[in-house]
This record gives sequence, structure tokens and C-alpha cells, in this order.
Amino acid sequence: MKFNNSPIGIFDSGLGGLTVFKEIRKILPFEDLIYFGDTARVPYGNKSKETIIKYSSEILGFLTDKGIKIAIVACNTSSSLALDYLRKISPVPVFGVIEPGAQKAVELSLNISGRKIIAVIGTSATVKSGAYSKTIKEKAGLLCGAKKAEAVNISNIDFNENLEIIEKSCPLFVPLVEEDFLNEEITKNVIKYYLASVIKEKPACLVLGCTHYPILKDFIEKEIGNSTEIIDSGVETARSVKNYLEEFGMLKSGTKYGNEIFFVSDDSERFKELGGKFLGRPIDNVYVVNFS
Repeated sequence: MKFNNSPIGIFDSGLGGLTVFKEIRKILPFEDLIYFGDTARVPYGNKSKETIIKYSSEILGFLTDKGIKIAIVACNTSSSLALDYLRKISPVPVFGVIEPGAQKAVELSLNISGRKIIAVIGTSATVKSGAYSKTIKEKAGLLCGAKKAEAVNISNIDFNENLEIIEKSCPLFVPLVEEDFLNEEITKNVIKYYLASVIKEKPACLVLGCTHYPILKDFIEKEIGNSTEIIDSGVETARSVKNYLEEFGMLKSGTKYGNEIFFVSDDSERFKELGGKFLGRPIDNVYVVNFS
């Protein structure tokens, strides 16, 4: 097997992408990882598509200059609005977090008869883009086609007629996480408020369409109940990345625990403090980079 010892690049608008970083580290312990959090310009969820593409392109350029072998856009907003452009300009493969989560949601729904409801929660920009609805429908067509080819009693038409997608924007979730309000009563009340309309529809699964949201997963699970399966796009993205690296012989050689380095665009001390809570361990090697 061939190996590629260059690092994996991961970036997000701020801290949220650390949930993806954590899953990548868990499933690929020997890989070197470079993380960039755009803490000076967070959040991305209320910015225009043009601005998000500009910021994402700058960060991708920074990471590719560091010699990464693949880039992971660990931000649902950037994945929904900038991913196609980034893939056109990037010298390395670029992964988003929407496709893996959408694929998992459709796979779970295939085993449900009758009305199939997939719920997605995300930032205003992600929901407005309709990226999850579009990707889920695309994946549904592909997966149903595969099932039909295998002589399973299901068709694309039957599946898609019964498929319903609910997308709900939850704009206060990110600042609640970023401000470390995790144990505050206000966080529980906000979750209850946002999820009320979603719960009424009794979805089969709920996609966490923002990388900050896994930090709130325990609260969300308690509110929505056991009948709805929670899909963490970070977990699914990590699995997709591992499969890709294995398939194309790009895994790092050796069995030494991978190196880690973190870059932010503002306030490294706060990133260390709150980021450590995201990862469940201290963060070192944090450097500030300013884009002119």
C-alpha cells in the first residue's frame, strides 16, 4: 500500500469544526492534522454567499500552502455555499460535511415504510441554501436506484413520494456554544423552542447540520426523544475520509500518534480554553494568522 505522509487540513468558521477534528483524530490516530478556525470572522451563518466563498478560499489557500493532502470543510455553511467553488480551485481533494450526513439519513430512511421524515437543523445560511434538501434528494435517488437494481421491492418514485424533509434554522445555537452557556437554563429553553415544531412531525432522524451542534447533542436527544435518531455529520465525514484515504493509498505510514497544529484568526487564548472543552483535552500549538 502507498502512503502519503502529508497532513490533513480541517477548517471551520470558529470552534465548531473541532467536533469534526475530534472524530477524525478518533478514527485516524496516526494522521498529522492542521486545523484553522476563523475566529475573527465567526459566525458565517449570517453572511452572504460571496463573503463565505471569499473567506473559505483564503483559508483553503493557507492550508494548501502548508502542504496538506486533503482538505475538510468542517463548516456546514461553507459546505453548502462554497464547496463547489473550492473543489474547482483546489489542488487537493476537498470534503464537505453535508454529503456524508445526507447519505446516512437516507440509508436510515430506506428501512422505514410509509411516510419518511428527515429533519435537519442548521444555521440560517445553511437552511436558506437548501443544500441538505437537495443533497438528500440526490442521495435518495442514487440509493433507491441501487436497491431497485438489487430487485428489492422499492422504486425511486415510491421512495421520493413518501420522503419529507424538514429544515429548521437554529441561529442561537452557535453563540450559546461559543459563549460556553452549555449548563445554563437558557440553553435548554432555546433548544425546546427551536425543536418544538420539528418534534410535532415525529421525524425518523435528525441531522445536526452545524458542527457546533454535537456539543448540544445530549440536550437535543433529551428534548426530541429516543424515537428519532440523531445523525452527527462529523462522525459520518470522518468515516468517508478514512474510506477515501484507504482506497487511494493515502494513509500515513507508521504507528506514531499524529502531530496537531492549530491556527486561528483571533484570540488564541480563548480558543485554547473553549476548544479544550470541545476536544475534552488541552489544546497546544495554537497560532494566530491575520488575513489582510
